[in-house]
Amino acid sequence: LRMIRTGVRLRNARIINSDGSEVVETTVPFVGTAVRKIPHQRFYDLFAQTRADDPVKELAQQFTKQAVKILQPTDDDILQAAKTYFVLKRILAEEKGHALMMNCLPGLAAPRKHVPPCMGFMALMNQGIAMGCESDLDGTLTIMLLQELCGKPGFLHNSALDTERNHYWGAHCTSPSRMNGVNSQPESYELRSHCESGWGTVPRVLFRDGQEVTLTRYLSWPPQPISAPTIESRASRAGGTPPQKPQLLLYSGKVVGCPPIPPTGGCRTNVEIAINELNRATDLIGNHMVMAYGDHVKQLRQFCQLHDILATV
Repeated sequence: LRMIRTGVRLRNARIINSDGSEVVETTVPFVGTAVRKIPHQRFYDLFAQTRADDPVKELAQQFTKQAVKILQPTDDDILQAAKTYFVLKRILAEEKGHALMMNCLPGLAAPRKHVPPCMGFMALMNQGIAMGCESDLDGTLTIMLLQELCGKPGFLHNSALDTERNHYWGAHCTSPSRMNGVNSQPESYELRSHCESGWGTVPRVLFRDGQEVTLTRYLSWPPQPISAPTIESRASRAGGTPPQKPQLLLYSGKVVGCPPIPPTGGCRTNVEIAINELNRATDLIGNHMVMAYGDHVKQLRQFCQLHDILATV
């Protein structure tokens, strides 16, 4: 029944996409989720209008108190980061959205329009609201699926490989800290500057060593532009016929650690994972994967079977 309910909720949900300069209404093929694209200027304007009132100050104090370490950010950086939570929450309420995704990087470049929204993303994901970076539709849908079906938030990240140790490696500048669900104890986190822009406040969530995890990504049909090489492209190169249906890339593994910064660089929240299903980590397909705590492979395979989605390893 939970699998049926998840399908219904995805079909009835609305994703707000803060990107570009036009209002565009679309529907995700097969799934039926509505997507409302709104001008990113809306976020610029609301951020500029939002004052550092008592609720903003209280949230900033929570960020500071809960952090195990604060490196680059100043008190004002953290205060400005807290404002993003209230701006994002207001947009979701006004647009009647169930999830939000954003292309934030243009607003972080000079001349700066707003601070990195990463702390706002973390706070909302801790409340069970899916938040997608870089306006990644498939990534946002994957987070929604994990939240609805498994009760766990998802860490959307850039994918890389450690070929020497044969491990998978993922990193991004935001993540939920309540990785075991809305009512769970948060994982520890540090406060650092945003990687690409070099300023602002973002979390470096410290995932638990030895934690079982699921790596997954929903792939829409037709494929979305951000999707990395998948079974469709492999089939085409081999002269075969790619499947004309959505897919779910699906792996399980165990957290080996969170590599220290420095000597590693890149996005602030990072994780190293030993993959169960692959002898060679280089055989993993997909990018912008989503990591969730727990082994949910069997549950997700059953969901795919029920909803006619191709589960792919």
